[in-house]
This record gives sequence, C-alpha cells and structure tokens, in this order.
Amino acid sequence: MSQHHSHPEVIARLKRAHGHLAKIISMIEEKKPCVDVAQQMHAVEKAITNAKRTFVEDHIAHCFNEEAMNHPRRRKKEIEEFKTITKYL
Repeated sequence: MSQHHSHPEVIARLKRAHGHLAKIISMIEEKKPCVDVAQQMHAVEKAITNAKRTFVEDHIAHCFNEEAMNHPRRRKKEIEEFKTITKYL
C-alpha cells in the first residue's frame, strides 16, 4: 500500500489517541472519578473516529479519482456521490 498524503496526519491522531488511552488505563487504576474517565474515553473515541474518517476519505479520493477520469460522466457522478456519503461514516 502506498502512502497517501493524509497518512502522517492519521498517524499523529492515532498516536495522540494511544497516549490518551494509556492515560485512561492509569486513571482507572488510580480510581479517578468516573466522569473524568468517561470524558477521556469519549475523547479517544472521537480521535479514532476522525482518524478513520480521514483515512477512508483519502483512500477514496486517491483510488477513485483516477477511476473517475477514465469513465463517462455517469460513472463520475456515482463516484462523487459515493465520496460524499462517506462523510457520514
């Protein structure tokens, strides 16, 4: 798999999430308040969701743009619709 332009951004997001996840584990071990732990879990979940969205959208743009260039207008429209709907992942 070749590296897409968003891979460094995705890696940075995942590394931040990894750090937060380690913090959550220590928070639970240290018996920190549940509200604080839940807040950190939410932050990790959002970070991973955003990394996934960026990764998938970049893959679609990278792989399908070339495909769209080689197909008739109808096919281009279908590909653009597909790319648009991924924003709701």
